[in-house]
Amino acid sequence: MVNRNKYLSWLLRHGAAGQGLAMDEAGWVSVDDLLRIAGISRVDLDRVMNSDSKHRLQCVEEQIRACQGHSLEVGVSREALEKSWSTYRGESSIWHGTLVGAITQIASEGLLPGDRTHVHCASTADSIVGKRAGAQVLLEISPAQVRAAGLDIFEAPNGVVLVRQIPRDAIVGLMPRTREARKQETQMRTALGFKRVVK
Repeated sequence: MVNRNKYLSWLLRHGAAGQGLAMDEAGWVSVDDLLRIAGISRVDLDRVMNSDSKHRLQCVEEQIRACQGHSLEVGVSREALEKSWSTYRGESSIWHGTLVGAITQIASEGLLPGDRTHVHCASTADSIVGKRAGAQVLLEISPAQVRAAGLDIFEAPNGVVLVRQIPRDAIVGLMPRTREARKQETQMRTALGFKRVVK
């Protein structure tokens, strides 16, 4: 089931065009087309969706899509995706999971989406959605600072918080999650311009 879930997520986020799956600008495809190309039944699809604790897939009538996480190359547009999501109105910190080795670049450029449409964040530090599975450190982000930079914040149907980019000044804190990150905490804080940790 896990492998099938990963395959469908990959297909709907990154692989549609290469597999001949027609997708609109908001990421929607025909359920029938997906079943045919994936070689699964509707029962199989329902099982995958019901067993996914992160609710990565969204199905409305006979259309299905990945809630978020698309590569730009798949044919979606940022504008169409954003129109299909909700505006995120929360004021409390949001969180982005990353690796220790990425901090130097983040300190220089802020958070950029890379080859995806948006930066993924979580509404709480303990959320199961919106954070990279192997995150070594969580970056705390101020929604007020993001908005002050003229950027809108969105929320996908599965609760993932999305922004086109996160300015460096909107990153206001960090939380190490692994032993390696705790060892590097002072260096990471220094790179990001934060005060030293008081032990």
